[in-house]
Amino acid sequence: MKPDLRVVTTSRQLREFIHLPGKIHKGHSTWLPPIYLDERNFFNPKKNIAFKNCDTRMLLAYRDNKPVGRIMGIIHNYYNELHQIRDARFGYLETWDDAEVVHALMTDIEEWARAKGMERLIGPYGFSDKDVQGLLIDGFEHMPVLDSACNYKYMVDLVEWEGFTKEIDCHIFRYELNGHEPENYKEIYNRIVSRNGYELKEFTTRKELKPFILPVLRLVNETYTDLYGFVPMEEKEMSELAKRYLPVLDPRYVKVVLHKGNPVAFLVGIPNFTPGLQKSRGRLFPLGIFHLLRAMKKSKQLDLMLGAVLPRYQNRGLEIFMAVKLFESCRQAGLEQMEVHLVLETNTRMLAELEKIHAIPHKKFRVYQKRL
Repeated sequence: MKPDLRVVTTSRQLREFIHLPGKIHKGHSTWLPPIYLDERNFFNPKKNIAFKNCDTRMLLAYRDNKPVGRIMGIIHNYYNELHQIRDARFGYLETWDDAEVVHALMTDIEEWARAKGMERLIGPYGFSDKDVQGLLIDGFEHMPVLDSACNYKYMVDLVEWEGFTKEIDCHIFRYELNGHEPENYKEIYNRIVSRNGYELKEFTTRKELKPFILPVLRLVNETYTDLYGFVPMEEKEMSELAKRYLPVLDPRYVKVVLHKGNPVAFLVGIPNFTPGLQKSRGRLFPLGIFHLLRAMKKSKQLDLMLGAVLPRYQNRGLEIFMAVKLFESCRQAGLEQMEVHLVLETNTRMLAELEKIHAIPHKKFRVYQKRL
């Protein structure tokens, strides 16, 4: 029986769209539920300003009046204009192991994109590189980290059977903190310390950290321009991100380099709270927030989420300057490993640094493409 496809238009359908993955992944030990409070805001055009630059189509597939699959189509008009391309995106694809459902959902989004004049369909991809991207294709046995795909292996086969091929891969790397950095790291650190004008800003409280959040996010706009899928953030979006992530940031794991008083580089890590989020099942209230905070306190792993150096300050060793102090903070807190979040295979500079410290690829994710 072919599934019945319905465009998401009602609040009830939106709830079904948001909560369907929890049903599909029930019992999936390496699945990380979303924070549902964030999901309701993310998929709400009135609260997520990313919708204003995009055409979107959200679909649910039903059998016997029960949802069995979902997908979202996105045409990012601003990104397409910026890069002179005609790409549509699919994202948030979730089904049980059912080729007929995937085919129906994909076919609908392909026809929608083609009718809008698009030439390719890529995905899984959201509004920007800050959203979950790609399908997990290697490392299914490892525990997930925040904002990364946690699909079953069958989803890879189902997407590839629809004619999709590789667009780009990205990796999560693991670094054991009981190892030793290259000897020249200390030399580079000492050399930068001795230079006039550079200051490494470290934090002990969120109150100290708060004034630096927006300047750091502004650095992201200046440094991520050439990265695949990156869309510059507006000030309102930066403020929303700051409000969202400040409560889970541990100030010890944020490092900012100032030059003559101005931020020019940063690293941001958070203690892994996967077990707490799994225990809370994505609900912060009434008790979920305590599960998250307890997991962060007990964690032995740091998840390195963001980092950048302004282009005109690159090749001066500032990333090493910050890394040395970040490693020190981790070891002082008793952390044992670090996972470096989603490094593109085209980011040769970052890959070279990870190779120097003997970090190993831990998981691989793939974004797919198909000509329309």
